Amino acid sequence: MGIIDQVKDTVSKAVFTPSTLLSGRGALHMAQIILSLVTFILALFRGGSSHSYWNYAMFAWAFCAIMTLIITIIEMMKLDIILDMFCMDWSDFATGMAMSSSLMTVSVAIIYVNFYACLKCLYGLIVSIFAILSGVVYVLEVVKEKFMDKKKGSYLSALPGFWKVMEAFVSCMIFVSLTGYRDKPALIICVIAYIIPFPILPVIIATNILKKLKKCLPFNLDRFVFIFLVISVVLYILAAILWPIFMFRNNPRPSDCPPSFCIWAIQFMVAFLTYVNLILFTVDLIFTLLGICGFKRT
Repeated sequence: MGIIDQVKDTVSKAVFTPSTLLSGRGALHMAQIILSLVTFILALFRGGSSHSYWNYAMFAWAFCAIMTLIITIIEMMKLDIILDMFCMDWSDFATGMAMSSSLMTVSVAIIYVNFYACLKCLYGLIVSIFAILSGVVYVLEVVKEKFMDKKKGSYLSALPGFWKVMEAFVSCMIFVSLTGYRDKPALIICVIAYIIPFPILPVIIATNILKKLKKCLPFNLDRFVFIFLVISVVLYILAAILWPIFMFRNNPRPSDCPPSFCIWAIQFMVAFLTYVNLILFTVDLIFTLLGICGFKRT
């Protein structure tokens, strides 16, 4: 009966509480939703583009606005109390999502300014300003949660989980930058090396967030993560060797190669991000092996 009474008491606390919108956190959420949606709509009316960076920007603004709206509704209905009791650390999840959204909106703002803003295109400047403001309000929430309120995360907003988010984020940036590889088998091997670790990362993140699911696994998750990281490091070492050799051999940078519209510069970005993710996976592997910085040793 003790457990049943505890469940009843928890469910009774889940009531509609619109006053949460008047708090500092609620105000930030409303600003995030409004700015992300306004930026999305303005960019949509500006006109589409076949460029993968534009598609990524539209996805990022829509995704961040929707996720923030869902988090706001759950907290306004006090459903986070139920979720916290039965399946996840809600505070860790919400802060982790704010950190992830900060990465996405800030990167999109940089990309949009680089590709679509210029002194003579007023509409592009307006969209860029809203994109920057959207990134700023997400960063403000992270600063408030992690530094002012000093919230400590259990996984997603702590170093182990956010390191996985960083790896997944850099992988996404690699995918949206991929070009010029289809007629070169060695580069196709690189693309396969990028693809293999990517779908496993969100599974690891979700399993660690859902505490009940993690306890039901028939294997040791930490050991699985360690093996996954070893394989990922090997794959990225392979890509870090093959991509620069087979992409840039006999292919010097063109004399007229502006950063925003030059295929060579985008191909170079893939090489740069490959080394970034190789470093991230390697450091993650070392931390996991040594059990430092909050990582659990197997």
